[in-house]
Amino acid sequence: MLDLRPVGYVIGLLTATLGALMLLPLAVDLLAGSANWRAFAGAAAITFCCGLFTAIACRNAISGGLDLRQSFVLTTGVWVVLPLFAALPFVTGAPGLSGTDAVFEAMSGLTTTGTTVITGLDALPMGINLWRAMLNWLGGLGIVIVALIFLPVMKVGGMQFFRTEGFDTLGKVLPRALDISKALLSIYLVMTLGCALAYRAFGMETFEAVIHALSALSTGGFSNRDTSFTEFAVPLHYITVVAMILSTLPFIRFIQLFRGEVKPLWQDLQVRAYLRWTLYAIIMVLAWRVIRDAQPFWPALHQSVFNVVSIFSGTGLLSGDPGQWGPLPFMVLLIVGFIGGCTSSTGCSVKVFRYLIMFRAITTQIRRLLQPAAVHPLRLQGRRVEQEVISSVIVFFTLFIATFAVLAIALSMTGLQPRTALTAAWTAIADIGPVWGPEVGPTGAVGGFPDPAKWIMTIGMLLGRLELVSVYVLFTIRFWAR
Repeated sequence: MLDLRPVGYVIGLLTATLGALMLLPLAVDLLAGSANWRAFAGAAAITFCCGLFTAIACRNAISGGLDLRQSFVLTTGVWVVLPLFAALPFVTGAPGLSGTDAVFEAMSGLTTTGTTVITGLDALPMGINLWRAMLNWLGGLGIVIVALIFLPVMKVGGMQFFRTEGFDTLGKVLPRALDISKALLSIYLVMTLGCALAYRAFGMETFEAVIHALSALSTGGFSNRDTSFTEFAVPLHYITVVAMILSTLPFIRFIQLFRGEVKPLWQDLQVRAYLRWTLYAIIMVLAWRVIRDAQPFWPALHQSVFNVVSIFSGTGLLSGDPGQWGPLPFMVLLIVGFIGGCTSSTGCSVKVFRYLIMFRAITTQIRRLLQPAAVHPLRLQGRRVEQEVISSVIVFFTLFIATFAVLAIALSMTGLQPRTALTAAWTAIADIGPVWGPEVGPTGAVGGFPDPAKWIMTIGMLLGRLELVSVYVLFTIRFWAR
C-alpha cells in the first residue's frame, strides 16, 4: 500500500510556508491603514497551523524518502492543496468571494494563468493585490524551488520532482537538485528585482512596479488594474516585453550564462526557434493591423509586440483588446498560445521543444518513406533523439488535444457561447489568461460565468500547469495496484 506520510510531510511544510508568506500582505494592509489585514491574520494562522500539524503528524515517515509513485502524488497534491489555503484571504476579506470564485482565483494565480473573476481591481486593498501577484510569482518557479529545498531533508534527490513538474534540467548543468534550486532562486530574484527597478526608473509607482514585476517574471498576468497594461506608457510596455521573453527562456541556460558560458544560450535550438516564431507572429499581426485596418504604424507596432509576446509567453497582460483585432490576429494569438515558451522556464502550454521534436519526427518519417533502404536517425542539436522521447511527445500532443476538446465541449455545455467556450478552454489548458466572448465582462473578468464553468476551468488550469501526464497517471489502476 502506498505510504502517503512522506507526501503529507512535504505538503505540510509547503502549506506552513504559504501561511508565513501571508504575513507580507498583512503588513502592507496594516501599514496602509486597511482593516483587511485581519483577513490575512486569520488565513495565515489557519494555513500555518494546518501545515505545521500535518508535517508533525507525518514526520515519523521521512527517513524512507520518496519513491516514484510518491513523487507523482506529491506533485499533484501540492497544486491541489496550496490553492485551497491560498483562497482563504479572498473569502474572509476583500473582495469577499464565494468559495468557487476564491479557489478559481487562487488556482489561476498559482498556475500562472492570470484569468480573474474580480472586477474593481483598482479599488482593492493593497494587500490583496500583492497576494495575487505573490501567487503568480510563487507559481512560476517558487513552489518548485521551495520543494527542492525541503526534499534533501528527507534524504531523497529532487531530480524526480523536477521531472514530474515538467521541468527539464537540460543535462544537469549542476550536480545536485539543491544546487540547481539555489541557482534558480538567485536568478529568479535578481530578474524580478531588476524588472521592478526598471519599472520604477521609467515612472511606474513603487507598489505597481512590484506587482507587475512579480506578474511579468512569472508569466502570471495578474495586474492591480482592470485595464491591465493599456494605460501605461510605451517604455513600460517594452520593459515588460523584455521581462516576458527572458522568463520564457530556459533558466538553466541563465545559470550557464552567469558562469561565463555564453554559447549554450545562443546555440540552444529552442531559444532560436522561440525568438524566430515570435518575430513571425508579430510581423503577421502588425501587417494586418497596418494594411487591413489602416492603424498608425507606431501604436500598432507596440501593441502588436506587447500582446503577441504576452500571449506567446502565457503571461496574459494585455494592451487594448486584441480579441477584437480581426480573424487573422485572433488565429495567430490562438496558435502562439498553444505553443508557449521553452522548457525549464516559467512558461506553460506545449513548449517549443516538443514542437521541434514533432516537426523533426514528421520530416524523418517522410524521408523514410522516400528512401526506405536508408537509415534516418532523428537528431536534434547534434544529439540523437531516442524513440522513448518521441513517443512521450506524441502521447503529450494526443492528450493535450483531447483534453482541450473535452474542456471546450464541457464549457459549452454549461451555457457558454462557442467563442467563449473555445477561448476559455484554450486559456485554461495553456495557462494563458485572456478569455474572449460575449459572457466576458468589459474588464476581461469571468466572474459572470456559471460555477460549473469555473470548476471546469480550474481543473483545466491544474492539468495544464502539471502538463497532463503527471495528473492522469494517478487515475490509472496500475499506479495504485503496485
